[in-house]
Amino acid sequence: MYNETSPTMNFLETCRSQVDAELDRRITLGSASERLQETMRYSVLGGGKRIRPALCLAAASALGQNNSAALVPACAIELVHAYSLVHDDLPAMDNDELRRGRPTVHIAFDEASAILAGDALQALAFEWLSEAPGIAAPARLAMVQTLARAGGQGGMVGGQAIDLESVGKDLSLAQLERMHRHKTGALIEASVRIGALTVPGVSEQSLTSLTGYARALGLAFQVQDDLLDIEGDTAIIGKPQGSDLAKAKPTYPALLGLTGAREHLAALLGDALDNLQGFGPEADPLRAMADYVVARTY
Repeated sequence: MYNETSPTMNFLETCRSQVDAELDRRITLGSASERLQETMRYSVLGGGKRIRPALCLAAASALGQNNSAALVPACAIELVHAYSLVHDDLPAMDNDELRRGRPTVHIAFDEASAILAGDALQALAFEWLSEAPGIAAPARLAMVQTLARAGGQGGMVGGQAIDLESVGKDLSLAQLERMHRHKTGALIEASVRIGALTVPGVSEQSLTSLTGYARALGLAFQVQDDLLDIEGDTAIIGKPQGSDLAKAKPTYPALLGLTGAREHLAALLGDALDNLQGFGPEADPLRAMADYVVARTY
């Protein structure tokens, strides 16, 4: 189990506290329906590691930006992540009844409320990005474009479509990685890029290196998820252990075996860290996040 008192966990906890406070404050504004607002708050504020917002904040920090400018963009990313989980859990998708140790949104409320909450969270994410304080309009536009591409047909949604189409099928490693670069990796990549885009004048070289880091990390995240589905404890991971196996989903352990999946995970970690070689100690939170992703137990 990852050391809960490590500097990484301290960084994550600081980010989580900042993000949770901002989410709690902002998701009290503007809803036309009390039930919709309640459903949205349940969807977003019910725990979570906040890895994607933390990556956004860490990327900004790696380039000398303070957290205040990147906080609203980080929260917007978490809204998209939350919406994706709400919709993924629906009966028409993964049909899950447990998320983070609690009933999924459509179980706690109903399917219509879950769908509407997901829709509202996605729209709200782009509203927040478009109005992010302290960031010039061209950078805000670039962030909106980045998140839209990562969340749509060429990113997360496209990956989910491939996932649903692949149930019960044997995929090659290239096909499996293509699916997860979209389904899981695209939003992780966007988190890092958006954090970098909060920094005025960020160079293309820095963006390229950070994108390479995030691309490898996104795949590593999924490999570890697949391993936890087999080896994890339901009480710890917050969802039924073995659920992917029961649904005949293609996974890295199924394709590579447990040993092969662990070796692939180590190679992806090395690739992620190699992309940070040109950065100084300011990028240590990104390095620590990579170590955490491959060692987490939930």
